[in-house]
Amino acid sequence: MTSTDSPDCLFCKIVAGDVPADVVASSDTAIAFRDVAPKASVHVLVVPREHYPDVPAFAASDPEGLAGVIALADGVASDLGDGQYRLIFNTGPKAGQSVFHVHAHLLAGGELPGFA
Repeated sequence: MTSTDSPDCLFCKIVAGDVPADVVASSDTAIAFRDVAPKASVHVLVVPREHYPDVPAFAASDPEGLAGVIALADGVASDLGDGQYRLIFNTGPKAGQSVFHVHAHLLAGGELPGFA
């Protein structure tokens, strides 16, 4: 499924430029923009340009695209932070996924509480 197949998807609209976002980086295959409700000093969403509902579907259909999302996240972490970061993919509503266009939450910028 491509981004043009999901006209009601918020992230497809951001990728298309129809909804504004604070874009911090982009590549041919992904876009990175600041989360509207940040949980860390650097909280960026890294979204593939193509629409996939979750990370298992993305990995199965486009493993190179998934690698591109991770590479873009790594670059953003170096540009906006110190290169140390947490990368989270929520899969399913019980895990906290609220937009069903796969996206990585990049958290960086100092000590990150939570997981040990």
